[in-house]
Order: sequence, then C-alpha cells, then structure tokens
Amino acid sequence: MQIKDSVVFITGANRGLGLAFAKAALAAGARKVYGAARDPKSITLPGVTPVALDVTQPAQAEAAARACGDVTLLINNAGISRGSSFLGSPDAVAAARAEFETNFFGPWTLAQAFAPVLAANGGGGVINVLSALSWTTFPSVATYSATKSAAWSLSNGLRNELAAQGTQVTSLHVGYMDTDMAAHAEGDKASPDDVARQALAGVEAGQPEVLADEVSRQLKQGLSSPTPPYAGSPRAA
Repeated sequence: MQIKDSVVFITGANRGLGLAFAKAALAAGARKVYGAARDPKSITLPGVTPVALDVTQPAQAEAAARACGDVTLLINNAGISRGSSFLGSPDAVAAARAEFETNFFGPWTLAQAFAPVLAANGGGGVINVLSALSWTTFPSVATYSATKSAAWSLSNGLRNELAAQGTQVTSLHVGYMDTDMAAHAEGDKASPDDVARQALAGVEAGQPEVLADEVSRQLKQGLSSPTPPYAGSPRAA
C-alpha cells in the first residue's frame, strides 16, 4: 500500500514514536491522520485529528473503529514497560498483567475492531510496534520482553488471518530509541523519526518485518546460531 492519500490511525500518538509516526505520515502525504491517546487534549500536532482511546478498553476500541471508518493503516504503537523482572520484583505478576493488557491485548483488540474497516477500504495495512526484545530478555525488563514476544506471535498470526482480505501486517522491531521509555538507558539510541520513516517505507514495500536498527538485525540473525540471543542477556529494549 502507499502512504500518500492513506488514512492513518495511530495509538499512543501524543509523544515518542507515536508522535514521530504522525509527523512521518503527514510528511509522506497521508490524507488524514488520527492520533489516539487516553487524553485527546495531549494530541497537539497540527493536522492530526485527536481520538480518545484507552487501548485496554475493548468498548473504546470498537467505538474508535465506528467513528473512524475511513482508516486504511492501523499503527499499534501504544506500549508500556514497568521495568520488572520475573523473580526479583515483588509486583512482577501485576506488572506483567498491566503490560500484557497494553502491549498484547491492546493491539489484538484494535486489530479485531479495525479489520472490517480495513477490508471495506481495500485491505490496507497494520503496523505492530514490537521490539528487539521480542527475541531475547534480561532481568530488568523480563515481563515487558514476554509481552513483546507474545505480540510477535500475534503479528504473525494476524498476518495469516488478514491475508485473505488483502490486509498486510508489518512488525516493527527496534532496540533503544530516544524516547521517554528509554530515558534511563545509556548508550546509542535510534531516532524515533528515523524509525517511523523506516516503518512506513517497509509498509510501502510490502515487508512483513522492519528491523530498524543494528541491535534488532543482529538479534534476528542470531536466532539460527548455535547460541541464540535468548540464551544470554544482550543489550536491547
């Protein structure tokens, strides 16, 4: 599909990568961009139509799909990380439940709600924002990693199920980005603007996955090695 003249719906569009997606979509000639956030007043980028949406609430997802019936590209960007290990954090289970609601069930719910809309508008596409941590983990973000691994499986399953209606699904993987979520992390960080441009270019090229930085490329390549990345704890987020 082409971004020019498309109608784009972005979750978590008020900051970070979501805001970068909104800017990139407008720059690429999108006809309309919906920016979804829990507080629609936080959507301030000119040219973006604010939408009130908590991705953990299925009724709100369904309402958004009814209200935005012209969407041709859904970008599941909203995500959270509670910085929890499996065994060393006393609230690990609660943290995982919250992360799964946003990072896994959120994209699933949005895909369910918008699938008929995309079908009615010619098929279109879905971008699911995942992570280099879809393929590995380390203690400080163990529960977050589990949600992104599950979301990778979700994306692959959605790709199969939506193919019949002509909807393409693109998974975006990236390590640390220069956003609030990774503000605590040291080292190199990818530019959200560059990542968003790469993802949209991948959609236009019909790519099933976009590996937006060297960390994600190395980890994906390492899956077939004798010592795969999930056997250790490489740096990624």
